[in-house]
Amino acid sequence: MIDQALLDILVCPADRGPLLLVDQTLYNPRLRRAYRIEDGIPVLLIDEATEVSDDEHARIMARANPADPR
Repeated sequence: MIDQALLDILVCPADRGPLLLVDQTLYNPRLRRAYRIEDGIPVLLIDEATEVSDDEHARIMARANPADPR
């Protein structure tokens, strides 16, 4: 799991915006890119990001913390 202090400073390498932690994935809802976490280490490489479809975006956002202001 990623510590909240680390999550607060992590940004998407593509648009420098905040990321959501959903399950074991960091997600950028603006660009619909998902970044995996391996052994507790975020892999924030644009080429390694997974593009997310509209349906998957809806599922991810439903699992995201609704109180998260990002």
